[in-house]
Amino acid sequence: MLEESWKRQYLLTNRIKLHYVTQGEGPLMLLLHGFPEFWYSWRHQIPEFAQDYKVVALDLRGYNDSDKPDPQSAYIMAEFIEDVKGVVAALGYERCILVGHDWGGMIAWQFSYAYPTWVERLIVLNIPHPAKFAQGLRTPQQLFRSWYIFFFQIPWLPELLIQLNHYQALDQAFRGMAINKNAFTDADLEDYKAAIAKPGALTAAINYYRNLFQQGLIEKPSWSVLEMPTLMIWGEEDIPLGKELTYGTEKYVRDFRIRYIPQCSHWVQQEQPQLVNQYIREFLAESGKG
Repeated sequence: MLEESWKRQYLLTNRIKLHYVTQGEGPLMLLLHGFPEFWYSWRHQIPEFAQDYKVVALDLRGYNDSDKPDPQSAYIMAEFIEDVKGVVAALGYERCILVGHDWGGMIAWQFSYAYPTWVERLIVLNIPHPAKFAQGLRTPQQLFRSWYIFFFQIPWLPELLIQLNHYQALDQAFRGMAINKNAFTDADLEDYKAAIAKPGALTAAINYYRNLFQQGLIEKPSWSVLEMPTLMIWGEEDIPLGKELTYGTEKYVRDFRIRYIPQCSHWVQQEQPQLVNQYIREFLAESGKG
């Protein structure tokens, strides 16, 4: 249930309408969720950081109450990047603290390369730097962990299986992977199911993966060094993404900090929200913006 001080709003960017939830005033903190989530995955962060920032938790294109363009070609990184740029501009800002988890984190990495002056601080949760992810996909260990990426390349079958038994696959994804099963209430899971069940949402979410290899993101030959202060938070018991993908990230980020959280799954900001909020607070204070 939305807190009374949270506002649900829409904006136009990059030829589509995006939905977001916002609270607070001040510098912009933009939160980007992952798969198969929506803005709600930041429910523990919104009130915490709204004390000092204008917090905006976005529904990415294709998800929940945001527009769901029909063609599969609408779900490519170039479009996601322009979506984010348009959101920042439409909100009246020229830069933001950019926070992303999973796919939202991948978009945050890529946006930081495309528009580095628009990102004051970068915070990524349980998503490796694109170069490290590409390296990982060349190893049998990470290929085994990433089996679902290849499964999602199949037309219509993933959607069919995910919908079975009232989206039981989402129960398995969230509570099944979580170390602390109590992090997800029955009501939380119903909210996730309702969001992904909206017409077009499930196919849109899977289309992010279906376009992954065609974009050349995995095989990009070189990456420059990011200059903005960057924090990575990593739940160590992440099943889809191995901890080893974090090693060596400092090669690509000049001012890099990492915080590992033991006994915590891929859903780090939901499973250990107090610790995640603490680490973000400390990072912002250390980098002069706390």
